[in-house]
Amino acid sequence: MTMQIEQKQDFLTVVKSRRSVRVYDPNFAISKDEINELLRTAVLAPSSSNLQPWRFLVIQDAERKQQLLPIAFNQQQVVEASAVIAVLADLKSYEKAELIYDQAVKAGYMSEATKTDFVSRTVGMYGSLPPAKLRDIALVDGGLVSMQLMLAAKAKGYDTVPMGGYDAAKLKEAFGISEQYAPVMLIALGKAAKEGHPTARMSVDDVTYWNHMNG
Repeated sequence: MTMQIEQKQDFLTVVKSRRSVRVYDPNFAISKDEINELLRTAVLAPSSSNLQPWRFLVIQDAERKQQLLPIAFNQQQVVEASAVIAVLADLKSYEKAELIYDQAVKAGYMSEATKTDFVSRTVGMYGSLPPAKLRDIALVDGGLVSMQLMLAAKAKGYDTVPMGGYDAAKLKEAFGISEQYAPVMLIALGKAAKEGHPTARMSVDDVTYWNHMNG
């Protein structure tokens, strides 16, 4: 019981201490292995029908970060952070259903017959949705994995900032991103040279309604 309480407190510490950091130590490097470890934690996030539509473009090379700088409206964290991770949503993630559910069979989570049924229904349903609806679903899932990535980074002592300020069309053109993928956000990842400032939050009473809305 004590161990469970301590683990819960550790999580709350991570959540409460996370800040959006915009000034990074340009000499601090995070290795590819460490980034992969963060991503392995991030992809445990939930997703619609477990289709895991997130894809990650990790930009670490100095020249590529310089190329990204004007696309991100010259926000300096792009070049100062150890890496910038472009979180993308795969609008055809349902085409991976066979692979995903086959792994579930191998892990003993479902039978082959159940897998076959799931794949058929999933591909049929998602394949018939209009592109705008597929995009909405994938962007929600992309937001879930992004938040999990930022919390995983903070738990490891790293800092992040989610970035919506960039030219999505130019990002796709410069980095060879096809129309199959919708940019969700950029996440700068590194070590703070200047701590992110605290921000005020509305009270729960101001944002929560019970059982019905009041208008």
